[in-house]
Amino acid sequence: MAEYKLENPDKPDKKREELKSRVLQLRDLVNYNEGTVASRMIISRKAGNITIFSFDENEGLSEHTAPFDAVVTILDGECEVWVAGQTYTMKEGDTIIFPANVPHALSAITKFKMSLTMIKE
Repeated sequence: MAEYKLENPDKPDKKREELKSRVLQLRDLVNYNEGTVASRMIISRKAGNITIFSFDENEGLSEHTAPFDAVVTILDGECEVWVAGQTYTMKEGDTIIFPANVPHALSAITKFKMSLTMIKE
């Protein structure tokens, strides 16, 4: 299982700036990579961030907590999510909110992509 580290908020990033004022297909912003988790942060501010992830089959994020609420929307594929000891199977179009300071984890059933929106303020 992978660990995810947040990058420095408000740091200028040319690739993120190029996304502004364009119609986007979020699932196309990050590719699948064999045997790993890939991510692309598309918004990064002190108030929060939005990151698109891709997970190869059987990859995931180990159980952890975050000090902020997070909204996860599945963009492609299927995964299993654990929140506070409950298990959910999620597929394209499904959304779940991870409450702040509550243990959560996820694992790919098939290759899948997700959007993670973390609100900090």
